[in-house]
Amino acid sequence: MADAFPAVLTGPSSKERRYDRQLRLWAATGQQALEDSRVLLVNSDGTFGPQSTGVAGVAGVEALKNLVLPGIGGITIVDPATVTEVDLGVNFFLEAESLGKSRAEETCRLLRELNPDVQGYAYSKPVSQLLQDPNFLAQHKLVIISGPTKRSTLQAVCQEAKNLGIPVLYTHSVGFYSMFSLQLPAEFPIVETHPDPESTQDLRLLNPWPELIAAGTALGDLSSMDDHQHGHVPYILLLLHFIEQWKQTHAGKPPSNYKEKTEFREFVRSQARTNTPEGGEENFDEAVGAVMKTISPFELRSSIREIFAMDQCQQLKPDSPDFWIIASAIHKFCEENKGLLPLPGSLPDMKAQSADYVSLQNIYKAKARRDVDEVTATVRQLETQIGRTAPIPEREIEVFCKNAADIKVVRGRHIPLLSEDSDAATTKTIRGGFALDDRLVAIYVAFEILDAVVSEVQSIADTENGGDQLRLPNIEDEELWTKHTDRILKVLARDTGTDIPPEQKDILEDAMWELRRTEGGELHNISALTGGLVAQEALKVLTQQYVPLDNTCVFDGARSQTAMYRL
Repeated sequence: MADAFPAVLTGPSSKERRYDRQLRLWAATGQQALEDSRVLLVNSDGTFGPQSTGVAGVAGVEALKNLVLPGIGGITIVDPATVTEVDLGVNFFLEAESLGKSRAEETCRLLRELNPDVQGYAYSKPVSQLLQDPNFLAQHKLVIISGPTKRSTLQAVCQEAKNLGIPVLYTHSVGFYSMFSLQLPAEFPIVETHPDPESTQDLRLLNPWPELIAAGTALGDLSSMDDHQHGHVPYILLLLHFIEQWKQTHAGKPPSNYKEKTEFREFVRSQARTNTPEGGEENFDEAVGAVMKTISPFELRSSIREIFAMDQCQQLKPDSPDFWIIASAIHKFCEENKGLLPLPGSLPDMKAQSADYVSLQNIYKAKARRDVDEVTATVRQLETQIGRTAPIPEREIEVFCKNAADIKVVRGRHIPLLSEDSDAATTKTIRGGFALDDRLVAIYVAFEILDAVVSEVQSIADTENGGDQLRLPNIEDEELWTKHTDRILKVLARDTGTDIPPEQKDILEDAMWELRRTEGGELHNISALTGGLVAQEALKVLTQQYVPLDNTCVFDGARSQTAMYRL
């Protein structure tokens, strides 16, 4: 019988109550995108520690935990390791009964207990074997890889993911240090970037449309109002009213530079009544505070102009993603509306009587609705021109129009691997960090050396055991560490022709000491925090909301410091 009552009486559904907090962050569209996603975790690529059978992967499991709780559609765990006593000491998603069993199956089982709605799949094979099935990776929307991982495996997964347009997160957590990098497709568009609301108000005070002009004109003579009416005129209408007065004495032009805006602001301030019972008028204070932010000509951001100029926007095809078709329609709208974007239609809070505020709000909403209708009509024309059969949902067009001023296209970058093939920009960034005694960039380099050492010892183990079963390789081989440290230092010196100074090498040695001291092992608290950070980036990617990392983050748990690098 619940259908017999209005929604306001029946209240939120059980699903809405369950996911209330996250729905406030990414709304129903983001939640649906999350539930339609399946994430692959490559949790180990064999063994690498003398005292373990592959402890790596706690950070990856913690990341999955933070995706399972909000309702990811499904998870896949690939992990050839079996559970050891060392695992039980650091991985909360294993229990005593798990000892000796498949780590993939046990972690998957216990993760699913957090949310039975999530589907779970576990594979106890190396990912290299699973990649032989061309459909395996394509089932997923995101890949998370726990390092250290053999370079050949990492590159194979990243390359196939790139071919399929699937993002990849590569994460490390060793001792007190951790880091992760994000690989996105070449162009990764984001509509709902969620900028600061105060920076996105588009009030069009210098580009008013007829209904807004009429509302400002209807104020009439402010001096004839009583104190209550005068103190409750919405500040938007006050500014419109005073801009018209300013134009009458300034050749029909609004305030245009800082000096004029300052004078205009003082003019507005002078019109407030000070002999009221409250001792002033809040609506006039709001108007004064809004002058500098709102009395400016509208101008497209450079990032938006770049999107409009991109080939994907200019040359549509039948299989063009929705983003580019709507962007092309908005570009046309912009050209036909004096360089303006569709009006978002939202208003900030302000001192006003409820009826006046609602009336003003309706003026903005009606204009926003007309703009959406105009863009929708253009989208339909474009769909017909390019022969697209499935129409883009109107809701998607509406969301795009509302966020048009802040859309972004992130140009994806590869997982950074420091090697002889590294470009000069990457080595320059790292050398710059060393020059500033940046310990976090040294941690990144130390992880790169660790990866190289692990990759070599695993390759040796594969060769000696015919690839059937890895022996326990020793990452404490001093010769290997020296070999790969010298090789990477030469890479960093390549583009400048100068060696890393001794004091900067000392910083690197300190970072490497922590990785060697722990023999590649994880601390749960560091991995749990890292898993949270990785999951946050995963959610941005899966929901295509907020702006993701570009492209590497390093965390020093000993000093509680974090830094991001574009490598």
